[in-house]
Amino acid sequence: MTIEIGFVILILILMLLGLVFEVTRPDIILFFTLSLLLLSGVLTTEEALNGFSNEGMLTIALLFVVAAAIQKSGIADRVITKLLGNGKSIRKSLFKILIPVTTFSSVLNNTPIVVTLTPILRKWCSDHQLSPSKFLIPLSYATILGGTLTLIGTSTNLVVHGMLLDTGMKGFTFFQIGFVAFPAVILGLLYIILIGYKLLPDHKVLLDKVNEHSKEYISQMEVGLDFPFLNQPVEAAGLRRLKGLFLIEIIRKDEKVSPVKSTTIIRQGDKLIFTGLISTIVELQKIKGLRLKTDSDFSLDMLKNGNTQLVEAVVSHHSTLLYKKIQDSYFRGKFDAGVIAVHRHRERIKSKIGDITLRPGDALLLLCGPDFDKKMSQSNDFYVTTPLTTPSILEDQRKGWFSFILLLAMIILVTLNILSMLKAMIILVCMLLLLKVITPEEAMKSFHFPVLLLIACAFGIGTALLESGTASYLASGLVQFAQPFGILAVIGVLYLVTNILTEIITNSAAAVIMIPISLEVAQQVGVDPIPLVLAITIAASASFSTPIGYQTNLIVYGPGGYKFIDYVKIGIPLNIIVMFSTVFMIYTFWI
Repeated sequence: MTIEIGFVILILILMLLGLVFEVTRPDIILFFTLSLLLLSGVLTTEEALNGFSNEGMLTIALLFVVAAAIQKSGIADRVITKLLGNGKSIRKSLFKILIPVTTFSSVLNNTPIVVTLTPILRKWCSDHQLSPSKFLIPLSYATILGGTLTLIGTSTNLVVHGMLLDTGMKGFTFFQIGFVAFPAVILGLLYIILIGYKLLPDHKVLLDKVNEHSKEYISQMEVGLDFPFLNQPVEAAGLRRLKGLFLIEIIRKDEKVSPVKSTTIIRQGDKLIFTGLISTIVELQKIKGLRLKTDSDFSLDMLKNGNTQLVEAVVSHHSTLLYKKIQDSYFRGKFDAGVIAVHRHRERIKSKIGDITLRPGDALLLLCGPDFDKKMSQSNDFYVTTPLTTPSILEDQRKGWFSFILLLAMIILVTLNILSMLKAMIILVCMLLLLKVITPEEAMKSFHFPVLLLIACAFGIGTALLESGTASYLASGLVQFAQPFGILAVIGVLYLVTNILTEIITNSAAAVIMIPISLEVAQQVGVDPIPLVLAITIAASASFSTPIGYQTNLIVYGPGGYKFIDYVKIGIPLNIIVMFSTVFMIYTFWI
């Protein structure tokens, strides 16, 4: 092992540790990794920047625009709502949902599908006295399975496709991955619908849970005539930065003031609503003129008025709020919303709201003002998982179907090898813009720049593994271990290592690490690299056993009230089903 290979392996280990322990956002970790490889001379400037012009990455960027055009029409939620009907059988309802969801996610980004359908499913479950925790993990898994059916089904497929093109290989055809994955998708759906859902808990949603125990979350103080700061702003009264408490709303006769600003005037008779560490309310009772109210019938719904709404949201993988304290992120001003509670791993964080440092997957209970919808739509910081009273997007079903038909037309042209995937997406986006199906502003907002940065940096890291000889070195060790047991064992080990990586880091990062190794393994064993690459591509997407490996798993984590073990119980059998089916198909038809 040379010094350069040792250095690259060290950098790779540090990157993996950073991703596993969530030191900062994944895209920032990969950016620092790429920067170190560039500054150390392992990569040239051209090699480091190659990912930013890669065909796979650019195709993903354009698909964000296409997905936004279709999503704004509300096609997916209209179809699912109609299919659900009034059924009360979990198994039949899952069948009605998962088949179309799998189909949609084969040609659309699965993240917006899960974001769109999560609040719809939760409301439907509430209306029919069913637990949403029986439906949300299956929803996520169905979109992951559907994403393996086509080249554009998931960003991982396009990342691998782009890497193959960079190495001078032909890349995937549109349905090549799906040919291998189709049996796994069918078996996976049957497992979820017939057996898997029984392994899931029967939980209430966060909002219902909080309402049942509202006294643990909120407390009322009434302002008396002897309060020394009457008719003065909140800031002057010293109620802005309290120990353990956060002033979320003021109820003034028939008026409700929320979110509360530092300039809001306090008047006699005001009911001050606090959240946070309610146990510290005794400190407020020491202030002259403030009296604790103990209304037994007070609930969270009483906080709402015509301009405010209670909303649940999940912090995204790529949020600008990550690893910041809520008070340091200027949350109230940025989103016109106050945080009532934060749940992590299904447990409420018992701390002063402003002192809580946010992490991916945190479930937030928000009291939102009238500008929340507009401000939220301009951000990718979190996913809203409850229906909004005022939709943040304009629904135009006709334009949505038109976009979908155009997408299918482009897919046909790609399948017939008339156009490359990148050219087809360029034409499609241009048509959507020219025909005003989507505006330039909406197109710009649809780009998930942290995702694109992560993918672009990942390409450079993959190049470093190849050019430094690290991929060859690691491949030699893998071949020495697995080759004595035959080529089937080689495929199985590649799949298993990729699958383990994708459960603890991002799927794109797992694919980018393993693809250079698989190419070297193919060369050393003397087989066609495509079957090995196909195994890694599917393994990188098949993240079912943890909530952190795939973004859609993280989205439903809080809203479903799940624990980590819930993913393990339902996910490991599904991982095994997909693995054996994939390896069998590759061994039967390619080796």
